[in-house]
Amino acid sequence: MKSKTFIVFCLLSLLFVQAKAQELLNYPLDTINGEEVYRYQVEKSIGLYRIGVNFDVPQSEIIRFNPQLRERGLHYGETILIPTGRKIGEKKEKIEVPIEQPKETDTLAVDTLLADTTIVDTIIPDPRPVMELALMLPFESHQTKRSGSAERMMEFYQGALLALHDLQNDSLRYLLRVYDTERSERRIAELCDTTELDSVRGVLGLVYPIQIARMAEWCELHQVPLLLPFCDDATLSGRTNLLQFNSTDIQEADSLCEWIKSQDLNCVAIEVKEADISSSIRTLRKQMSKNGIFYRDLPVADLLKDSVGLALDTAKENLILFHSDRYQQIRLLLPHLQKLQDQGYRIRLLSQYSWQKEGITLPQVYTSMFTAETDREAYDALWQKFFVGEHVSEAPRYDLLGYDLMRALVAWINGEKEAKGLQSDVRWQQIENGGWQNECVRVIEK
Repeated sequence: MKSKTFIVFCLLSLLFVQAKAQELLNYPLDTINGEEVYRYQVEKSIGLYRIGVNFDVPQSEIIRFNPQLRERGLHYGETILIPTGRKIGEKKEKIEVPIEQPKETDTLAVDTLLADTTIVDTIIPDPRPVMELALMLPFESHQTKRSGSAERMMEFYQGALLALHDLQNDSLRYLLRVYDTERSERRIAELCDTTELDSVRGVLGLVYPIQIARMAEWCELHQVPLLLPFCDDATLSGRTNLLQFNSTDIQEADSLCEWIKSQDLNCVAIEVKEADISSSIRTLRKQMSKNGIFYRDLPVADLLKDSVGLALDTAKENLILFHSDRYQQIRLLLPHLQKLQDQGYRIRLLSQYSWQKEGITLPQVYTSMFTAETDREAYDALWQKFFVGEHVSEAPRYDLLGYDLMRALVAWINGEKEAKGLQSDVRWQQIENGGWQNECVRVIEK
C-alpha cells in the first residue's frame, strides 16, 4: 500500500465540502435592507437543508429572505438570496484556516475535519500522520428526485463525520473519502481498478449485494477491512477482511430461542402456505424445533373463529409468531388478537423492529442489534453545533449508526475486536475460514 501524507483540515458540509467553501467567495454579492447577501442559482439535486449547511446559514434565515420558498419550495435554476450575516458597514473578518484541497472524484470527495475551519492562502505544515478511510453509500446525488433511503444515507454520513471528529487527537488526523456508489457494480469496479483507494486503511459502506463481491476482493488483496452496515447475507467464507454488522437470521433465532426457553410460554405459529413464510420466521421455526421448543400451528381461518381459544393457554402467556415481517400483511389480524386479550388471554407478538412506529397496543418481543443504552445528550449537542438543526427522530437512528460503526471500524484497524457505541455495540466473531459477524444481538420486550 502506498504511503501518502496529507495536510488537511476541512469545512464540514453534507457533500463535496471543500469545493463549496471556495465557491462561496465567487457568488455575486448584493445588499438587501442593509444586509449583505449572496445571489445563488439553485443547482440540481440540492435541498434547502444542504444549502444551509454549505453556506453555514440557518434555514430560517434563508426563508426570511426568500419567503416564496415556504409555499412552493426550491426550483432548479432559480436565483435565491443567501445572507452572509454581515451588516453593511461592518468590518469584514479575515478567514483563516489551513487547508489543502483533496483529489476530486466524479462523485464525492469529503475530508475530515475540525468544527471551526475555513480557508487561507498559506498552508501551515502539520506533522501528524493521517489515517485515510472511505465511505461508500448510495447518496443518489445524480438523481433529480432523491428517495427517503438517500436521506437516511446522508444522516449515516453525518454521524460518521462526527465520529472522526471525536477520534481526532494530537497525534493523528483523519481523511474521509466519500463516494456515491449509486446501484452500480460498474462504479465499484472502476474504483477498484484505479489507484484511487491505494492509501485507504478501511472502508465503511456498500448496500447492494452486486457491489460487495468486487469490493471484498479488493479489500482482501490489499488487507483492508470492509465493514458492511446494512447487509445481513454477505458471503463471508474466505473473506477474512469482511465485517458484517447486521445479525443473521440464525443469530437472531438463537437469541430468541434462548429467551423463549427462559420463559414459560405457549408458542403459537400462524399457519400459512410455506411459500409465504418469511425467511426469518422459517429459520426461527427450524431453530425452535432444534432446541426442543414446541409450538402449535394455527391456520389463519381459525384465528377469525371463536374456537381460536382452543389453541391458546389461559394459564400462560401466549407468544404469537406471524408468517411475515411486513406490517401491512398482518395488521388486519391484530384486532382479533386484541379481542382475545380483552377476553383475558395474555398475548405477546413476535414482532419486527419496524413495527414499533405503528403503535400496536399488544405487548411485543423482537431481536435487535441496536443494543446500547448510553446517554446521547452530548452527541445531540454536537450534532446541532455542526449541522445547525435537529436530526430526524427515528428508531433506529441512522446518524447514531454511522457514528458507532465508524468508531468500530477505527477500533478494528487498531486491533480491537469490540467497540461500545451510543446506539450499537459491536463484538466481532469470526466464522470458520472466513469473515466476521457482529454477535451483539439481544431480545427486547415492549
